Amino acid sequence: MRVLRALVLALSVAALLFPLPVSASTPLTLVLTPSRDPTTLQEAGDAFAKTLGRLSGTPIKAIVASDYAGVVEALRSRRVDLAFVHPVGYVLANREAGCQILVRDVWRGKTAYTARIYVLKAKGLTRLEDLRGRTIAFVDPASSSGYIYPMVLLMKRGLVTNRDPKSFFKDALFAGTHEAALRALLRGSVDAAASFDSALEIHLKGDPAAAQISYVAETPAIPEAGICARPGLDPAVRERLKAALLTIKGPEYAALLKQVYDIDGFVDASDRDYDPVREAMDLMGLTR
Repeated sequence: MRVLRALVLALSVAALLFPLPVSASTPLTLVLTPSRDPTTLQEAGDAFAKTLGRLSGTPIKAIVASDYAGVVEALRSRRVDLAFVHPVGYVLANREAGCQILVRDVWRGKTAYTARIYVLKAKGLTRLEDLRGRTIAFVDPASSSGYIYPMVLLMKRGLVTNRDPKSFFKDALFAGTHEAALRALLRGSVDAAASFDSALEIHLKGDPAAAQISYVAETPAIPEAGICARPGLDPAVRERLKAALLTIKGPEYAALLKQVYDIDGFVDASDRDYDPVREAMDLMGLTR
């Protein structure tokens, strides 16, 4: 009996250290971050998974996570194999689950973006320093452009201390979404709002009120979101998936990509692309 238990234990350890290759008939699971209506996103994810499966020769199914933390946890527990991740989400998934980035999104022809601190032109605020003692709307504590990068900019300028926005602003709130932060600015509820560089064109498209907004500061570039793979995935499968992802671009796939995250396609990516995000998170004390 003791020998049998030892054998079972040895086989269990071997299975963890040397996972079996994925069967051609066993679908991989791709998880999508819940950035918009889950039902619509699930439909888009299903179409994307079908296309990726056809191009890679590996069956894939798509699911939508309940929240951003759920994506990292699903990767950590190996319940999923692939994930769409935003920049901070990838760094967390890499730290917590050992995941590796495969490709980076191309969005509006770019593979990086910036964060800005927006103000109303009518208030005559032209410098970041002019916001001392005023109010600001951030987006979410985990948002790269809606909180982390703007805060790091404020800290490096010596305006915010102890990672506390209220050491510079009279008050700071989290609006929940980029559009909500901009709307709070337009209503006059706050004096400034943090968001990404194309936020006005995306969230205030066709709204003449967008002309009332300018910005007083802009951060360094933030690498775009992308798709990462869990550790232990068969290297040959991983390379086929990566090669297939790099072919999903151009007019043939434009409608599909727009449905998913309104992106143009993908480019090759490496872990070191996200070192600036790590630095920003470390400065903010975001280790988990």
